[in-house]
Amino acid sequence: MIKIGVLISGSGTNLQAIIDNINEGKIKGKIQVAISNRKDAYGLKRAEKMGIETLYVNRKEFNSLEEYNRKILDELYKRKVELVVLAGFLNILSQEFIEEYRGRIINIHPSLIPSFCGKGCYGDNVHKMVLDRGVKLTGVTVHFVDEGTDTGPIILQRAVEVKEQDTVETLKERVLKVEHELLPEAIRLYCEGRLVIEGSTVRIK
Repeated sequence: MIKIGVLISGSGTNLQAIIDNINEGKIKGKIQVAISNRKDAYGLKRAEKMGIETLYVNRKEFNSLEEYNRKILDELYKRKVELVVLAGFLNILSQEFIEEYRGRIINIHPSLIPSFCGKGCYGDNVHKMVLDRGVKLTGVTVHFVDEGTDTGPIILQRAVEVKEQDTVETLKERVLKVEHELLPEAIRLYCEGRLVIEGSTVRIK
């Protein structure tokens, strides 16, 4: 049973998808803690309802990003967390954090990396960029985190068709539905020991 820590910033719909998959017995893991950088993140309430420990860690209480990340690391260590999942966490991870959990941090991104990713590409911004560019396909990418922004080894991807009448909201809704399927699937594979990182690629055993 893999011990999981989930970092969130918002409503926590991806967190809920993970919780549901664990409860259905699809993921051989247990969420030890849900940590947010926002006190009002609804995801914290979702976790509390399911009896999961929650923490709010305020970035403003720390002098540097490194100190802030060290606090989160300490909380993960206390709970013997083995896998860190970024489910809409909008803070940057420090070099130390990435080193400590290299190959054990999973992130989800609302596009087909390497398209529409990198600095400033998060949340609704991504969907607006997709629509402005006029591409016919977008999608979801689940990847391991490295030092770059959205540059880590890709675990899973799935395409989502962009429709002519799409707005940011309608596209976001369809992409989110795929996120709720793909992120738990990647976590399931990790917990079963089926993901092997070979250089910049991920092989599924």
